[in-house]
Amino acid sequence: MTEAEDLVAEIETLGNKLAEAKASITKRFIGQERVVDLTLTALLCGGHGLLIGLPGLGKTRLVETLSTVMGLDGNRIQFTPDLMPADILGSEVLDTAEDGTRAFRFVPGPVFCQLLMADEINRASPRTQSALLQAMQEKTVTVAGQDRPLGTPFHVLATQNPIEQEGTYPLPEAQLDRFLVQIDVLYPDRETEKDILIATTGTEDAQSTAVFTGEELLAAQTLLRRMPVGDSVVEMILDLVRAFRPGEADASDKVRETVAWGPGPRAAQALMLAVRARALLQGRLAPSAEDVIDMARPVLIHRMALNFAARARGDSLSDLIEETAAGLSRKEAAA
Repeated sequence: MTEAEDLVAEIETLGNKLAEAKASITKRFIGQERVVDLTLTALLCGGHGLLIGLPGLGKTRLVETLSTVMGLDGNRIQFTPDLMPADILGSEVLDTAEDGTRAFRFVPGPVFCQLLMADEINRASPRTQSALLQAMQEKTVTVAGQDRPLGTPFHVLATQNPIEQEGTYPLPEAQLDRFLVQIDVLYPDRETEKDILIATTGTEDAQSTAVFTGEELLAAQTLLRRMPVGDSVVEMILDLVRAFRPGEADASDKVRETVAWGPGPRAAQALMLAVRARALLQGRLAPSAEDVIDMARPVLIHRMALNFAARARGDSLSDLIEETAAGLSRKEAAA
């Protein structure tokens, strides 16, 4: 077989395995296919996800299920205002040996895992939130002057309540930019909610089974980066990201009037990986313009902000992203 044929075979095999993983996840997390796909996208890309939704919509259940299905060692941190950085990273303690000698011993915190659930991350102070910055970007933490590598792979899935803002601390832009995608967890439709009621109020709870291992997930992440991306898709990604920077010549008048600051190069990198993941999850060998349009909102919405005048008018970032992406799609089709 040629190298191209080998790549096609590997992609098809991984696509089948991902379909099996999704089936196992939906045994415990019913419906919400979009949420499952975006969460798997974050893992396939080697990134992190920010889950935003009201209490009781299954965010914690989803992360626990993913830990099982993807074969990852998972930990959970409940963020509270009194949480300290050492509660996340760990700390050194002074041990006394039997002969009376003393030495420092490092006690690792819950961040030393493969899948970390940061529950209600915006409840912790900025000082504590910043403890995750190095971990999320460099997959290592520095404690007492010594670099300590985290689990391999390492992913953070953080949750946030969009309506309860009292006693919370908004995430800084630098930390938001480290999340590959923002995943909005919405109310289920009526039929899905009926299935949830029947499945979760009986005497037995459905169980998911492991489909991946940590090593297989790492191999999938490597394979995803080998997927070919056409020049037209690359150009569309660049056009889309640069269109939201108010200082760019290509920016529309509406963007200049409404956007305070736009997405940086990390957004283009995230979008490049995310469109590959969407194609992979749908069993396709390469991403298309449709993938760029579909992934624009979850990749970009947390990486830009409206200015004061736009917020006062009640403008919506979501509408702006969808409108701009649709315009680029029409331009691409016309060309």
